[in-house]
Amino acid sequence: MIMPSFSEECLGLHYGNVHTADLGDGDEKKAEQFLARQYYFPIWGTCWESFYGGHHFRAWHQNGTFAPTGAWFLGVSKEENSSKHHTISKDGYNRGRDWLVEKALQGGRWKGVWWSAEVEWQEGLLEPGRRGMANGL
Repeated sequence: MIMPSFSEECLGLHYGNVHTADLGDGDEKKAEQFLARQYYFPIWGTCWESFYGGHHFRAWHQNGTFAPTGAWFLGVSKEENSSKHHTISKDGYNRGRDWLVEKALQGGRWKGVWWSAEVEWQEGLLEPGRRGMANGL
């Protein structure tokens, strides 16, 4: 389990698309470097998510020659079940973001390291709605 309620792919297998993003760091588009899925319960939790739908997050590391910040960019969403081809749920980016933040604030342990999180809310970074969002960065 990566953090409360998230883990790696079902049986370590990935059947979907690998998403790419251009982070403006000089590396152009790069493949997601991390993908986590909602972990409903032990052992088969992410397998159930593959069938039922749920929350996902993908991550890209900004470390190119133009912007070697070391920052991680997350694409977080709530997705529909397999019969709906895991499309993004209504308001899925906001719902996914809020759910991830809620779980992160609980803290956790991964690979022997304990961690905690805090939130600082910044108003006005993006306008409400889809403007400024880039699905398929």
